[in-house]
Amino acid sequence: MDTVLILLHVEKDAGLAKSALEALGAAKDVAEAGGADLAVGLVGESLQVAANLIAGRRASRLLGVEGAEFGHSRYGSDIAAAEAVCRAVNPTMVIAPATSRWNRVVAGLAHRLGGRADTHVTDLVAAKGGVTISRWYYRQRMEAVLQRTQRPWVIVLETGCHAPWTGDIGTVKIELITATLTGAAKRTTVTGVKAPASGQQTIRPDAELLFVAGAGWTKKQSDGQAHAPEAESLIRGFLQLTHASLGSSKSLVDLSKDGQAVLTLMTHLNQIGQTGSTPRHLKGLSTCCHGEEPHAVGWRFISERRAVNLDPNCGWARGKTDVLYVADAFEVMRKVNALLAAKPAR
Repeated sequence: MDTVLILLHVEKDAGLAKSALEALGAAKDVAEAGGADLAVGLVGESLQVAANLIAGRRASRLLGVEGAEFGHSRYGSDIAAAEAVCRAVNPTMVIAPATSRWNRVVAGLAHRLGGRADTHVTDLVAAKGGVTISRWYYRQRMEAVLQRTQRPWVIVLETGCHAPWTGDIGTVKIELITATLTGAAKRTTVTGVKAPASGQQTIRPDAELLFVAGAGWTKKQSDGQAHAPEAESLIRGFLQLTHASLGSSKSLVDLSKDGQAVLTLMTHLNQIGQTGSTPRHLKGLSTCCHGEEPHAVGWRFISERRAVNLDPNCGWARGKTDVLYVADAFEVMRKVNALLAAKPAR
C-alpha cells in the first residue's frame, strides 16, 4: 500500500503554524482518496505539544526528530532530519507546507531519496488516475495541472490553498528517531533572530485583509505638493488599527532608484504581482494603484477585491476589482482611520 508522509516543523511556541495544518488537511484528503496510509513526521526542539495538537488525526505512524539542534532553521540539520524521517517511513509521497524552512531543503531531499520535487503547488487532487497537482507559471498567468510517475514525490503546498485540518487535542506517543549530524551539517551557527516589533510588522500572511499602496501616494496631490510623510502616517495608522498586511506595487518600491520620495515602511519584500508575491488573503484593498495586469495577477487568489482611485478609467475599473471607489485616497483613509479609532477595542 502507498504511504503519504506529511512533514511538519514545530514553531518557536512549540505549536504548529496555520500553513502546517493546511498541508496536513491536504495530505489527509489525498491519503483517504487514494486509500493510502498517512504518516506524520515532526521536526523541532520539542515535539510533544505539537503532536498533541494533531492527536485527533489518526495517523498510521507519528515520527519525530527532536533536539536543540533542530530548533532553528538550518539547511544541514533540516535536511538530515527530513531524510531520517523519510528513510524510516519509505513514503511514496511527501507533502510539506511551503515555509521558508522546507522550501530551502526539498530539492536536496528529493535528490537524496532519488525522487522528484515540485514547489509552489496550489492544489492537490487524488483520483483513480492518480494524484494531480496545480501550479502557476509565467507570473501567475498560466495554470498547469501535472502528474508524476517518479517516486517518492516531494510536494510543497502553498499557504492559503487548502482548508486547515481541525480535530481534537489529546495525548499521543511519538516515535523518536535519530538524525546524525556531521560537522559540516552544523557548520552554520544560529546566533539569534532579529525581527521588528509586532506593531512595526507590515507583512502578515495570515491577516484577513491585504492593503496595497501604489506610487500615487508619493505623487503631487491636488495642492500641487507631494505629501509622502502624511501618506506614510495614514498607511501606518491603518495597519495598526486593522492588523492588515501591507503590499506594494512594483512602481512604488522602485521609486528609491529614481531619487523620488519613498515610504520608509515599504521594501521590495512588500511587492506583489510581477516578480513579487501572490498573496492569498480573504480581502484586498488597493489604493493609488492603476491596476495594470502585472499587478492585478498578484490578486488572483484574493476573494474580495476593492480599490480606491481618482481615475474612473484606471485598470481596476476594467473588471479587475469587485468595487471601485472613485475618490481621493488621502481623504478616504483619513476618514477610515478616524472611524476605526472611534470603535471600541475588541
